[in-house]
Amino acid sequence: MARTDLFDLAALHMSPGEGRRFSLEVAQEPLELAGEHYEVEPRLVPVTLEVSRMLGGGWALRLRLTATLNGRCMRCLEPAAPVVEVDAREIDVPGGAEELESPYLAGEVLDLFRWTHDAVALAAPDQILCSPGCPGLCPECAIPLATAGPDHHHDRPPDPRWEALRQLNLTDDPPSSS
Repeated sequence: MARTDLFDLAALHMSPGEGRRFSLEVAQEPLELAGEHYEVEPRLVPVTLEVSRMLGGGWALRLRLTATLNGRCMRCLEPAAPVVEVDAREIDVPGGAEELESPYLAGEVLDLFRWTHDAVALAAPDQILCSPGCPGLCPECAIPLATAGPDHHHDRPPDPRWEALRQLNLTDDPPSSS
């Protein structure tokens, strides 16, 4: 596999209707999601790039990869490492409508680095969790609830609205005379 951040489609000299598949490696930078940094592993992500030359010019592109996001769980802050599966497609038809122009193509040079980075970010789960049922942190003492055990609890503080009644002496004892 060859490391490729920019891929020159013109150098392929493809005829309309022709297609090819490439196994490449693309370097990746960490993702920032919800203010947290997540390392993309492996650092050189193996990708499969399928390139097809369209009739009348233009390109049909498909990007497939699997990567792991390493960082902290968004609920309990413990280590999390969800696996992300990407199957992304792009179409680029010169002179076509805006939705037929790929933002990753400049002329016939494909920015594979940026496309891979964006595709991983879009495929990432809404919440990066250490496990699907992560209960998060205790709102009182901030320990992870997954390891706190079933006996973990906190007594509620007394309701301040009843403070005036607690100050009343409501016992049967007569007041002491001094």
